[in-house]
Amino acid sequence: MSNSVSEQPAELVARLRATFRTGTTKPLTWRTGQLHRMRTLLTEHRDDIAAALRADLGKSTSEAYRTEVDFVIREIDHTLDHLEGWLRPEPAPVPAHLGEATAWTQYDPLGVVLIIAPWNYPAQLLLAPMAGALAAGNAVVAKPSELAPATSAVLARLLPQYLDTDAVALVEGGVPETTALLEERFDHILYTGNGTVGRIVMAAAARNLTPVTLELGGKSPAFVDRDTDLDTVAARLAAGKFLNAGQTCVAPDYVLTDPGTARALETALAKAVDTLYGPDPAASAEYGRIVNDRHFDRLTTLLDSGRQVIGGGYEREAKYIAPTVLAEVSPDAPVMQEEIFGPILPIVEVAGLDEAIAFINDRDKPLALYAFTESDTTRERLTAETSSGGLGFGLPVAHLTIPDLPFGGVGESGMGSYHGRYSIETFSHRKAVLTKPLS
Repeated sequence: MSNSVSEQPAELVARLRATFRTGTTKPLTWRTGQLHRMRTLLTEHRDDIAAALRADLGKSTSEAYRTEVDFVIREIDHTLDHLEGWLRPEPAPVPAHLGEATAWTQYDPLGVVLIIAPWNYPAQLLLAPMAGALAAGNAVVAKPSELAPATSAVLARLLPQYLDTDAVALVEGGVPETTALLEERFDHILYTGNGTVGRIVMAAAARNLTPVTLELGGKSPAFVDRDTDLDTVAARLAAGKFLNAGQTCVAPDYVLTDPGTARALETALAKAVDTLYGPDPAASAEYGRIVNDRHFDRLTTLLDSGRQVIGGGYEREAKYIAPTVLAEVSPDAPVMQEEIFGPILPIVEVAGLDEAIAFINDRDKPLALYAFTESDTTRERLTAETSSGGLGFGLPVAHLTIPDLPFGGVGESGMGSYHGRYSIETFSHRKAVLTKPLS
């Protein structure tokens, strides 16, 4: 399944399109069979995948299972439980002037789908959308990230042992291989990554009028209201922020809170990080590493953007950056100019909710917005007066683990969504059908 030297992108896509046109991928039995086989792969080779994730990102085995292997298994199980019902045609009422007639909508698979995955969750963010595309009855070309080479290699080795190689192909490589794939005509492209490459993908797709789903990122804020349980807030913030060494698209990027709460939150965050990783996170088996030298160097330039409450240490050879909290951070500081995507949590002081809402709305729409508050009014105002891909009260990151919720961004943080039924909607065409007797 890993693209052979002799099979060029045009040949590969043509081969998969020929399979799709035979109708092989459309029956429910084929779709569920592929999902079952992917599930078997994940259960039989969870240790191989975990080892690759440790090599690429320093992920612990428990984190690899929780956020990648088991995450996809849950997604597959949910889809298997509901797929037949999701695919059932939905009747539509027919106006009286049409007389005796019947109408309905049905989901048709699109054809050949290209999935381009990132490096931060290289198994989950390749296999979860692939599961949705297969469930929708498509052929799939999967492009794992070259920045997670061990995971790319293990998936290239394992996928052809389990999935239908006439309908599923994996192409390894870097920018040249991705660029070559984007020259081909696909029926849908799902890209997860940054906005710069997202624009390249969208421009390439436009040449063939190919629909795209862009899962991008952005600076996801966390508003902390006064008079909250700061020990609980800090524990949940730290767990969400420093998971995967901060390399999570929906991680809290920065905190907005009033000056008094900020001082108290500093102490609580220091305690929370110690609880998670001990006094020396570098020695913790549960704390990950930065993916490569380029990202490491970018992140270390941000460490002086505010007063260091905790952390600030780093070791380039090990690609280790300590969990770091920065206080008294100016909105103009370097750490506030781009998505951090690393283990640095800035605290920006605002007078209160009004200023926090204005701060959020003056910037690009984030992939996620989080708030810790006991006030129903505050929740209602944040819901009504801000725009974000997802909104979480009291717990960051967790909304994307709910398969009945769509996962996606808005504006600069992306377009389109997937997970659960939303994957079927993304990778299908909802066709309108009308039938009227001739006599």
